Amino acid sequence: MLNNETVSKLRDMRLSAMARAYEQQLQDPYIENLSFEERFGLLVDTEWASRKSNRIKMLIKSAEYAIPSASLEDVEYRVDRKLDRSAITRLGTGAYLNRFHNIVLLGPTGSGKTYLACAFGVAANRSAIPVRYVRMTDLLHELAIARIEGCYYKVMKPYKQARLLIIDDWLLFPLKDEEIQTLLDLMEARHKRASTIFCSHYEISDWHVKLGEPLVADSICDRLAHDSYVILMSGESMRKAKGITSDI
Repeated sequence: MLNNETVSKLRDMRLSAMARAYEQQLQDPYIENLSFEERFGLLVDTEWASRKSNRIKMLIKSAEYAIPSASLEDVEYRVDRKLDRSAITRLGTGAYLNRFHNIVLLGPTGSGKTYLACAFGVAANRSAIPVRYVRMTDLLHELAIARIEGCYYKVMKPYKQARLLIIDDWLLFPLKDEEIQTLLDLMEARHKRASTIFCSHYEISDWHVKLGEPLVADSICDRLAHDSYVILMSGESMRKAKGITSDI
């Protein structure tokens, strides 16, 4: 009876993983060979691991990745892709986040930019770092509507403050003057305060043309070029190789 009450109290305190582990201990005839400290330590470890796992799952879900299952461990290092495994592994540790550096992923459609960007994001989530993923067209559309509705600064704030922001399809389509100014506002707010991952079809040297006004283009590109790790992606389209529609 006392054991049942203990399990019930653990569940009432939302210590469900600990409650399950305790029930398992009660059914284990060899558990008596362990000291109280050892048994209690196992219970705490189980609850801690469960909460950490749930936290990571929540962060991955809230990031709204295009590929939430992406993982650096599953990146394919085929010869034709010319990916630097050691560089990607180092970036996967997340040290660049502490220095507020960025990552620029460059390559044609299907080269795997989106997958790698999401994999870096998931790696950050595993270290309890929140991430926001967004396609550039969706970002600009959302902010344009926010301007009309008078809540631009409220909507922009989470993008400015995100510890890691992933912008997919960076500069894929022509921009309006107001959109370019929006990007400048965002980049200035994040410069040396947070990290951003950019997925682009175009070399950084071509971004000036896409951004139009020379002074604005220089201002944005200068903030990115000096604090970014650039990864060039090539080889046969991963979509074609896998026979699927998602970027890997």
